Amino acid sequence: MNQIYLFIQLTRITRPIGYMLLFWPCIWGLTIGYDFSNDIKTFIKFGLLFFFGSVLMRSAGCIINDILDKDFDTKVERTKDRPIASGKISIKLSLVYASMLCIIAFMVLIQFNFFTIVLALLSMPFAFTYPLMKRYTYWPQLFLGITFNYGLILGWASINSEIGSVATIFYFGAIFWTLGYDTIYGFQDIKDDEIIGVKSTSIKFKKNPKLFILLCYLIFILTLIYLGIFMNFSKIYYGGLIIISMHLFLFQIKNLDISSHKSCLNIFKSNNFLGLLIFLNLLVGKIIQ
Repeated sequence: MNQIYLFIQLTRITRPIGYMLLFWPCIWGLTIGYDFSNDIKTFIKFGLLFFFGSVLMRSAGCIINDILDKDFDTKVERTKDRPIASGKISIKLSLVYASMLCIIAFMVLIQFNFFTIVLALLSMPFAFTYPLMKRYTYWPQLFLGITFNYGLILGWASINSEIGSVATIFYFGAIFWTLGYDTIYGFQDIKDDEIIGVKSTSIKFKKNPKLFILLCYLIFILTLIYLGIFMNFSKIYYGGLIIISMHLFLFQIKNLDISSHKSCLNIFKSNNFLGLLIFLNLLVGKIIQ
């Protein structure tokens, strides 16, 4: 039972925000690529596969992250008690767990077409090298955005067997969404990070964080507007964009207090609700013509 508890801690399976933020771009890409005049069963099936894949890969990613960050985690108050950093789980056993999760994730992946399988495998270097980026650049959140939103391309490709321009532009915008919310998340550890020499956009833009996050979210909203125009979405879609914009600009940015861990964490977690809201808006915009 103790090993099960440690495994749960290691994979953060009880903290859904991580795998949901990985899942939402997948379902967005699937939604804009799917022909809803066909059987809805395929959409539901693919959506479930992407969900399970997101849980598995995020769990494996957490393990690799903790292995690479072991020495840093021991020096940060929020992470010092993680199983690997505290020595409760060995690196060897952790690698076994990560390998098992990746094998199961691969079994999920092969349910898709060959093009999607190839694209997903090409993303693996990004997924497992992201933790190293904060050692060398102030833009690790950019690499996280590239990795976390890659599912948008996969969702589109699972239906179309190609990379369309509309999916690529949407992917570009979603990267800035992640760049914004993960900068907010990074303010929780900014004091410890500065001491131990870890880099982040939170540190780089600490003097004027709201302006940087505003620019990131503005780019994201502009890509959503472009998406609606390009795909000829119904007018109700733009009403949804107003609500989405209010959440990003009025709730997240206006209420952000970078000196408060609780404020940063709550605003970061609210992006799960935002992901759902965007999904529903895409669904309505596409179905109701």
